[in-house]
Amino acid sequence: MDPDSIRTTGRVPHGGEPNPDITDASANTNPNTPDGVDEIYHSALEKSRRYPDDEYADFRAAAADFVGCEPEQVIPTPGGLAAIRLAMELALEPDDEALVPYPSFGEYAREVRLQGATPQFVRYDDLLSLRTAALESASLAIVCTPNNPTGDAVEPADLVSFADRCAEAGTTLLVDEAFLGFTDLPSAAAAALESNYAHGREHVIVARSLTKLFGLPGLRAGFAVGFGENRGALESARRAWSLGTPAARVGAHCLRQDGFVRETRERVAEERARVRERVETEPELGFDVVPSDAPYLLCDVGERSVDDVIETARERGVAIRDARTFRALDSHIRIAIKDRETNDRVLAALGAGGPDGSEGGGD
Repeated sequence: MDPDSIRTTGRVPHGGEPNPDITDASANTNPNTPDGVDEIYHSALEKSRRYPDDEYADFRAAAADFVGCEPEQVIPTPGGLAAIRLAMELALEPDDEALVPYPSFGEYAREVRLQGATPQFVRYDDLLSLRTAALESASLAIVCTPNNPTGDAVEPADLVSFADRCAEAGTTLLVDEAFLGFTDLPSAAAAALESNYAHGREHVIVARSLTKLFGLPGLRAGFAVGFGENRGALESARRAWSLGTPAARVGAHCLRQDGFVRETRERVAEERARVRERVETEPELGFDVVPSDAPYLLCDVGERSVDDVIETARERGVAIRDARTFRALDSHIRIAIKDRETNDRVLAALGAGGPDGSEGGGD
């Protein structure tokens, strides 16, 4: 990181509610965790009297199977954000430029600035349309799929084409797939994603998080995927013992829970559609909702006061994300999709009727 930039770059807001008495619909994490996590964590805690095995062979194997790459291409990191920083430390130098999508995850621009580089903001839904000439001045381009906070995922074929153009321009492509596990779309890390992808893959770094899909934000487990020279550089640059023993063992277990992942995808898809319909059609709401592939919905509250919507929901025991903290959004909230009971509580707090359309939303 750039020492001067560290002193001038502030922090950015996130969702997450520390009060256990408040229902948290501000953080996009799974309310469920896979069976067996408690037992594995306690067993791993006992093993933590020694340093972790820095090879992380089991974690790498599980992660590689999950995304469709080779184990040696997996770089263990303490969370997806650590993978993002590691990629930026590799790709950026002071005075470089990075193409940063908006509205999107606020940490991208912050991490770019921490490297002494300059974020060049591009509408997230325009980014993949950039041609090679427009990429040549950028050392790094960032794609978030599904995008946060809008929730729409990138078509794999479009990502393949963009990766090839980044390669032609000499631009590193960082693909943040923190929420991709909630979809059945292939990872950009998959070696067989597309036959013509081999050219662009050398320039691609993928960041993955176990936080969202497996409901373990405090575990801090994730990984990067790199290819060719980038893979070697990422592996060399990562910190020693980059995952604690509990994170590595629980993470490997979670990544092998195919049934849990399948059930989560089905639940989220069903509940997302149900909540979206209610939020759009309830007479007391009528929000404009962005179509989403992710476990959250971005809602434009229109002429209503965002502050009033958030404060009223909180008075009724529910935390909603203020989406005005995302660039270019000024009348939006973001609702996390949880289990049916929690979602009904959120709807009631927003002022919707009960699950059957009856009156709801009281204090």
